[in-house]
Parts: sequence; C-alpha cells; structure tokens
Amino acid sequence: MPYGKLYLCATPIGNLGDITYRCVEVLKSVDLIAAEDTRHTRGLLNHLNIDKPMTSYFEHNRREKGEMLIERLKSGENIALVSDAGTPAISDPGEDLVALCAEHGVDVVPIPGAVAGINALIASGLPTGRFTFEGFLTVNKRGRMEMLEELKTERRTMIFYEAPHKLINTLTDMMAVFGNRRISLCRELTKIHEEFFRTDLATALERYSENPPKGEFVLVVEGRSAEEAAAETRAKWEDMTVAEHVRMYVDRGMSEKEAMKAAANDRGVSRRDIYAELKL
Repeated sequence: MPYGKLYLCATPIGNLGDITYRCVEVLKSVDLIAAEDTRHTRGLLNHLNIDKPMTSYFEHNRREKGEMLIERLKSGENIALVSDAGTPAISDPGEDLVALCAEHGVDVVPIPGAVAGINALIASGLPTGRFTFEGFLTVNKRGRMEMLEELKTERRTMIFYEAPHKLINTLTDMMAVFGNRRISLCRELTKIHEEFFRTDLATALERYSENPPKGEFVLVVEGRSAEEAAAETRAKWEDMTVAEHVRMYVDRGMSEKEAMKAAANDRGVSRRDIYAELKL
C-alpha cells in the first residue's frame, strides 16, 4: 500500500479570511488533522464547516505522537498538520515531524499561507532583500545575551518573535548589544488592533516601559550598517600602533610593502601616511 502524505497547512494568524481555498480543500479531504491545540483548531474547523478526526501534536508529546503519526502515514492515511496560527514547522515542533517523514520516505506537501514574520518584514520599512529569521530568543538571560552577541555583526535585517511579558527584557538586551538600531514592532498582525510601530530601540524601550505591551509581537531589527562596521574596525585599529599593525601583517607572511598597504586600507589612510608614521 502506498504511503499517505503529510500536509503542512498554514492557517490564519488572526483574520479568518486569510485561509486559502487550497487549505480548506485539504482539511476537508484528509483522514486526520494533527493540531497544536485541538480546542483552538476546532473553532476554525467549525467556522469552515469541517468535521474531521483530530489528534494533538505539540512540544511535549511530539516524540511519542510523532511515531504514531508516522505509522498512520505509512499505513496510507493522509494527515494535515496545523499550528494554532500561521505556518507549521516554523518555531514549531512540526519541524520534528517533517524530519521523521524525510527519514521514513513519507511525502510532505506544504500548503502556503500566512507567516507572521514575513508579513511583519514587508511592512517594516526596513530592507527586505536579505534577512534572517531568529524566532524566539531563549528566556535564559545569559543564553539570550550570547545569541544577541552572535548577531551583533549581522548585516541582514533580523526577525524575532516575542511575547508581551518578555518584550522589555528583550529590548533592553538588544539595546545593550546592538546599540540604538532601527526597529519595527509589529503587534497583533491581521487582527483588529494590528499596529506597526517603526522607530528605534531607545524610543521603543521608553514607550513600552511607560505603557505595558499587549499582544504578540514580531520585532524586525535593522542589521549592522556599513558605517557602523567601518567605525568598529577603525576603533579596533586605534588600539594598535601603526608599527604593530604593519608587523601583524608581516608576521602573516606579507612583504613590508604589502603590509603597509593592508594597514593603510584598514585605517582608511594612504600608504604614504603609514610610511611617514613608521619613520617618526
């Protein structure tokens, strides 16, 4: 018997009108719907007049339930996977089920739809050509700071998800690590109280310190600018004398002439300036 298929069904992140025709047809046709919260998904299915068997699949039962779902897929059943909102398998235990399907040779069919991070990005006013999705930062203070330090030199626009009760801590840590970067705070996407607050980290921190945040947030943060990178590089070389700078390159195998040229490029000066400094 041929294996069934796992359908990754993107559901609305707020406005129920965002469900796609294809998603509705798939939900009607599958043998089983695996949902992050069956009660929540039941409300959506009732709205769509769909009555299908459901089972729960979430973070704390993903291992044992994943094995059960794989066996049902291998027996020929088609299964739809849905999260509470948006596209499953993004910051979601669905990625484990997809990995199991890949391991067992079960076909996975993505059914496109809403993704909070992409909607926030395209409305942010920040560069969209290159970006990185970071999801939720860890709640552990040390771990969160380590993650942000890793991203300090990231040139691409960064996308984060955050809960309202953790927003102040996240903004505080971002300010400490990134400096005062531009940020777009996107709240309650596609819902009645949808809001885009395009500002900088300092202003955002001031606003939400005075007005407790409400609703789920997507944070779209500016990557490090070329000017910021150049300033940091110049500051790095200022801690080193010109002679030490040139010697560093000579020790790496460059000729003195090549080393002087490299040091001049680093410092944004001419090779003549480097030569003059060495002769002092």
